[in-house]
Parts: sequence; C-alpha cells; structure tokens
Amino acid sequence: MNEKFFSLPEEKRQAIINAGYRVFSRNSYKNSPMSEIADAAGISKPLLFHYFRNKLELYLFLWDNCARMTMEYLTRYDCYGQKDLFESMRRGMQAKLELMRIYPDMGRFTIRAFYETDPQISVAIQESYHRYFHFKADCTLLNLDPDQFVPGLDIPMMYREMYLASEGYLWEMVQRERVDPERMAEDFEKLMEFWKSVYLKRSEKP
Repeated sequence: MNEKFFSLPEEKRQAIINAGYRVFSRNSYKNSPMSEIADAAGISKPLLFHYFRNKLELYLFLWDNCARMTMEYLTRYDCYGQKDLFESMRRGMQAKLELMRIYPDMGRFTIRAFYETDPQISVAIQESYHRYFHFKADCTLLNLDPDQFVPGLDIPMMYREMYLASEGYLWEMVQRERVDPERMAEDFEKLMEFWKSVYLKRSEKP
C-alpha cells in the first residue's frame, strides 16, 4: 500500500474505505471491479491504483481495518473488563452499532468476506477470523464469574453457541437491501433475554 493513502484528509480516506465496503459487500471478490470502487469513492481508477497496488491489497486492507476498528471500539466500550457476560455482550453490540453508523456496509462486507471462496483471499480471511475469534473469546471469558450460570454448564460451549447464533442473525440481516442498526439492537436485546432465561441461575435471572 502506498503511504500517501494515510496522508489523505480523513474525509477522502473514509470515502475510499466506504466505497470498498459498499462494492465488495454487494458482489463476490471476483465480480467487484476497481473501477466501480473508484467511481463510488469519487476518484479516478488510476488514482485508486496509486494508493493500492491491486484489488487483493485493497480487499485485505479493508478486512484488517474491520478487525482493527472492531477491537478498538470493543476496548473503548470496556467489553472485556466485565464479569457479567450479558453486559459485555450488550456493550459489544453498542460498539458495533456505532461502527455501522460510521461504516454502513462494514457488516455486510465482513459476512461476505467470511464466506468468500476465492483462493487468493479465503485462506487469509479464515486465518485472521479464527485468531480474532479465539482472542475475543479468551478476553471475554477471562473475567467471568462462573457462579452466575446454571451448575455444570460448559461455559466456552455456551459462548460459542451464542456467538454462532449472533453470526447467523447477522448473515440473515445482511441479505436485506438495508441493514437497520436500531432493529438489530432491539432483536439482540430479545436474544439476550432468552439466553439469560436458559443459562443463568434462577436467582440471577431477571
């Protein structure tokens, strides 16, 4: 990547990033032309190639930006310092909703990238995803008080089940033409209330 990209004014950088998310989130990697991304960003195609040597470099930059910004916002919302799992999850959702307001197509891009089959990028995406998932799970579970849950519960398995259910919900949402952050927040609150009724000790249940 050309370092001149980072010397651009933030507004122009954001325009290029959001254009990349928009185009890649609506098409496969193979069917996402750089010319369309340049048009969406309001710049010329040669200038886009001046900042990114090729489409692969741009795609992986956008993926890394997803991971970096997500970690930054989860930390900002103190998601990993909570002993209450559901408070941690609620803060995580608030962090992601704020990100979605800044990058409207980031969520769609992330889900599509996860299921991308192009061999140029699928291995890199999967390796990055699994590193992120295990780091996130380790950080989340580190401070949890196990006494809040029903006796004998496999807590890592519970966390994985909830994580996968959340990913499935996101996949369903991104199939729609427009992702509604407020609707997602409402639905996620309902999911958490259901999980509380199943996994918390009776004395811990609302």
